[in-house]
Amino acid sequence: MTHKAAKIVFMGTPAFAVPSLEALIKAGHDIAAAVTQPDKPSGRGQVSQSCPVKELALKNGIPVMQPAKVREGGFIEDLRALKPDLIAVVAYGKILPAAILSMPPKGCINLHASLLPKYRGAAPINWAIINGEKETGACSMLMDEGMDTGPVYFCERTPINPEETAEELSKRLSFLGAGLLARTIGLILEGGVSPVPQEEGATYAPILKKENGRINWAVDARKIADHVRGFYPWPGSFTSWKGLLKVHKGRAIEYDTQGAEPGTVLEAKDTVKVACAAGTYEITELQPENKKRMAAADFVKGYRIEKGERFV
Repeated sequence: MTHKAAKIVFMGTPAFAVPSLEALIKAGHDIAAAVTQPDKPSGRGQVSQSCPVKELALKNGIPVMQPAKVREGGFIEDLRALKPDLIAVVAYGKILPAAILSMPPKGCINLHASLLPKYRGAAPINWAIINGEKETGACSMLMDEGMDTGPVYFCERTPINPEETAEELSKRLSFLGAGLLARTIGLILEGGVSPVPQEEGATYAPILKKENGRINWAVDARKIADHVRGFYPWPGSFTSWKGLLKVHKGRAIEYDTQGAEPGTVLEAKDTVKVACAAGTYEITELQPENKKRMAAADFVKGYRIEKGERFV
């Protein structure tokens, strides 16, 4: 189906937003500008680095705007001067004021990576995995002044694979969501589609903090497996043993804990098996502090960890 073309301002920053911008370009829309967060210093040299959306926009000759604050009068006036039909927002990272939300005649259309009203907020993909959800998805919505509280146009569901990390699920949802956003905008422009208010029962997915990554061994091994997948790659999951020890990969297994305290190493051979409050977590890849990531078997040989030692 061919839809009408529109003049669109795209607001997004990370790699997750790139497929959405690509989809809108491919659909033939006039992308008047791409609005991203300012460049940030990165790496040891703290070199200023462009975000993925900015790089894609520049490759396609799309003007880029990077306001330090979206409430600045100058930025709002520059945006108004573009006269967009609608504004598409995908993981931009800032709350938009009413002056922007009310600007385009077709509204500000947001793509959110959860099945609203569940997991409103900054990190829906991570928290869905951490909380052991079996499915998630993406929703297109008409933005209002709340955090992901606006009425929803469409949602698309997808199962969360048992071993899928947040990084892997994010990539999958970025493509699923891009198609959903492009279809939604096409139907809005055709007319005859209206968003539906969200139901009750909202849950929240707050921004991730480094300290969230610490593993609590005094829970079920399955929850630890979800924790490691959900916090990968950032902030990462970690425990303490002769310094910080990052846990990159592992799984919950059936293995006799012999009544050992949570965090106790039950076996250290090709993998490291750790007692949990219920069940055992088997670490297959990990990273000692200030060292490279390695297979558990190499860690065991190099660091001579033994049965009976504890992670805390």
